Amino acid sequence: MSRSRRAPGERSWPPADAVAPLAAPVTDNHTHLPVPGLPPSGPGADAPLTAAELVERAAERGITRIITSACEAPAWEGSIDLARALPGVRVALAIHPNEAVLHAGVREVGPDGLEPRAEEHHAEPLDEAMSRIEALIRRAAGAVVAVGETGMDLFRTGERGAAVQREAFRAHIALAKDLGLPLQIHDRDAHEACIEVLLADGAPERTVLHCFSGGAPLARACAENRWYASIAGPITYPSNGALRDAVAIVPDELLLVETDAPYLPPKSWRGRPNASYLMGDTVRFLAEQRGLDERAMCERLEATTTEVYGDWPGAPAPR
Repeated sequence: MSRSRRAPGERSWPPADAVAPLAAPVTDNHTHLPVPGLPPSGPGADAPLTAAELVERAAERGITRIITSACEAPAWEGSIDLARALPGVRVALAIHPNEAVLHAGVREVGPDGLEPRAEEHHAEPLDEAMSRIEALIRRAAGAVVAVGETGMDLFRTGERGAAVQREAFRAHIALAKDLGLPLQIHDRDAHEACIEVLLADGAPERTVLHCFSGGAPLARACAENRWYASIAGPITYPSNGALRDAVAIVPDELLLVETDAPYLPPKSWRGRPNASYLMGDTVRFLAEQRGLDERAMCERLEATTTEVYGDWPGAPAPR
């Protein structure tokens, strides 16, 4: 159980000891560590913690390995540097589907009603950005353990953007297969489209639906095709009964766990910045849902993580 709770209106970082340490080590297979030299963004940006501080807090809670997703060009090289400098950290690299639209020069308002805003790095054409990311991954073998997050996001784009996302997704699928790396998929309001592309092009052997948000059809597709479902904090939200029912369809051996920090904290910390050191709440919730004790759930998740991403030393818990 968490040791403290969110006060009304509270937006600060939860305390370092907010969640009790897990019974056995677990990997956060998808987060977004802050990159030195880039302005902080998202929850907690007004009082940022460094990547080193977040990794240390996580290790104290039993989250000894972390995969940070760098899916915007400015974050690629700095995230590789983090993996080389911080214990237990590895990287996934890709062009986020919403970023792909901007690299392709498409400007259209999607269902979210927001006007997309191009930045300087979006001047690099999409095909050139894809070539550069491939070169970076090849040079950083060992630090980069996945291609991701890629996929489709039909919440943020219209018809022209969706076409760009589909082709960028296909390019990432081909890249993951060529490099022999797992693929992490971003799927927002695009469950059927993502399944269609994966089946048409042939999914990589290790395909992960990051921050799984689908219903029963997507869960059944994961079970049938041996795709992995990575579960984040929203499974703990009381209103997400349909998500819990869908996740129940996925076999234990196809489950992973993540934070997608600094977003989507577990229920007790909604409205505050998320981080790997809070992930114990999600792990314990999954254990309860699965009828497993905490240690068995941790060991099952960690075995699957190693199966997908390989093995590397975890960060030791600070003394």
